[in-house]
Amino acid sequence: MKRLLVIASVLLAGAITIFAQNSNSGVTSPSGRTRTVEAKPTPSPRTKPKTTDATATPSPTPATSKRTTPAAGPTTGVLAAFDKIIDGIRKSDVDLYMSGYWNSPQLILFNYNGTVTRGWDQLKKNRESSFPQSTDVKLDIKDRHVTMLGTGGAVVTCLWTQSMTFNGKPETDTGRMTLVFKKVGTEWKAVHLHTSPDNPDRTRVPASEQPTP
Repeated sequence: MKRLLVIASVLLAGAITIFAQNSNSGVTSPSGRTRTVEAKPTPSPRTKPKTTDATATPSPTPATSKRTTPAAGPTTGVLAAFDKIIDGIRKSDVDLYMSGYWNSPQLILFNYNGTVTRGWDQLKKNRESSFPQSTDVKLDIKDRHVTMLGTGGAVVTCLWTQSMTFNGKPETDTGRMTLVFKKVGTEWKAVHLHTSPDNPDRTRVPASEQPTP
């Protein structure tokens, strides 16, 4: 009987020991409750910041297009000289008028009254005489046309109507005009003028030149 009690005691002690070991595998709080310890999260790999290549060449900024003024055509200079002559008549300004003509003895003009003026000096004397007597001058130009003759010559044709007071008397005239220009140095100058009435006196027109009815 004693032997059986000893065996039972040994078995009971072993069981208590095993139970105690199993209980010690968890962490207990002072209150006797089991505390679960969470596993630390695995740190995520750090991503290296992108480095800027200091030597990289920046993309070129598109160039801003510049507006260019188109080059003046050859007719610009021709018309500038023509306008000097016309404005000189309107303003009775001898110097402005003469600046549009070629300063040469070879300058020749066939005038409205049928006379001929030869040379720049003679033309200037004529205008110095007539311009001071002209007031209230109005000169209208119509149907102006420019024909270039290569790079150094040009012809300008037009119709004109002029009204003014000359020596205290009003008068009005209409006519046609042709001017021949040539380039002298860097400027254009009129080298010839031919003006005539657009309604000539029929009695002075020969039969061969009479208009066809």
